[in-house]
Amino acid sequence: MTTDIKQVAKTAGVSISTVSRTFTKPDLVSSQTREKVLKIAEKLDFHISRSAAALKSGQTMRVALLTSDGVSTWFDAHVFSGLDSVLHPAGYDISVYQMTTTTERRDFFMNLPVRRNVDAVIVDSFDIDPQEVTRLKSMHVPVIGINVPSSAGFDATVGIDDKGAMHTAVDHLAALGHRDIGYIGQTNHRQLRYSAESRLEGFREACATHPDIRPQELLFDDDAHFADHTINAILTAKPQLTAVCIIKDEVALPIAYRLRQFGREVPRDLSIIGFDDIELSGEIGLTTMHQDPYKLGTVAARKTLEAMSGKASDTEDIADGSEIGKDGTADKSDDQYVVFEVPLMLRNTTAPPMPADTSATEQSEIRDMQYKPLHPVSRDMTKTSSYAYMPIAAYRGKS
Repeated sequence: MTTDIKQVAKTAGVSISTVSRTFTKPDLVSSQTREKVLKIAEKLDFHISRSAAALKSGQTMRVALLTSDGVSTWFDAHVFSGLDSVLHPAGYDISVYQMTTTTERRDFFMNLPVRRNVDAVIVDSFDIDPQEVTRLKSMHVPVIGINVPSSAGFDATVGIDDKGAMHTAVDHLAALGHRDIGYIGQTNHRQLRYSAESRLEGFREACATHPDIRPQELLFDDDAHFADHTINAILTAKPQLTAVCIIKDEVALPIAYRLRQFGREVPRDLSIIGFDDIELSGEIGLTTMHQDPYKLGTVAARKTLEAMSGKASDTEDIADGSEIGKDGTADKSDDQYVVFEVPLMLRNTTAPPMPADTSATEQSEIRDMQYKPLHPVSRDMTKTSSYAYMPIAAYRGKS
């Protein structure tokens, strides 16, 4: 005998509409009631028709995630996991749409109003054209951004302070005494604009605040030869680099190890600061800028649910972030646009540069005393260094 919704409601001691909302709009039902209804439904082997519920409610219970690399990268995989941790319990599925051109992006937003197959759109790391999403506004389909270059056209955004992070990195190296500092980045042959590109802008701005710094920009295609080109550029740089900021840890780690093949020790001969703080960075001892894409995903998911339900944003969950306005500037009155600072994780790959006039004997003595070669660190060392947070303005003004 098939169990119907009336039996579930009677057994659980709730109304039929409450049972319906538990399956179609779980965010509108208290966690205690939702848990009770779901247990009764499972016991009675009750399954609501998702398609029928969608037709009745006008919702598809599906959210679109637009990315350039699917969910194959460290950042995107953690963002997806964070989104799913909030959206899945709320009854929503996530459909991933991979795109790398403005044409693909435009076609998606042009066809979406016709298909009506998602309740919200989340854009991961690239820009949108506000004109392309105009029709979605009348359909009440919110567009949420994660680490996007601009908040224009978005109902809410969550991201990190890429520029501020590079200021911290450069200021740290300058405080150590480095003057010949390089930036290792990626060329962008795609038509979309990405938030990570602002790291180079931040590097330029930070170096400009230190007139005696001689910056070098080393940009290469993100392909199988990225590390080879980077190492060659570091070894042949004129003047010789004493420190580099690298766009992501996945590049910084192999470069730090491979440099030893050419007689360059880190940080003795070259200080390295990465970006992301991936899991392996703490184990190895890489000095890097820390971001938490899982948290970005969870906060973005909550904002998505709030936007779909018309609720105001809950700032308690994002108390360690600051709000930014649609023009990208700080705006404490508008908590729909949130930016998180990026702390510096001080570990083993940065140190003062070797003075140019130091004799060979003195260099040997200094190296033995001062520089720790980059090797896998012990568990005890990892626990200490992994939480060596450096506030974003700690080195501001130092040189």
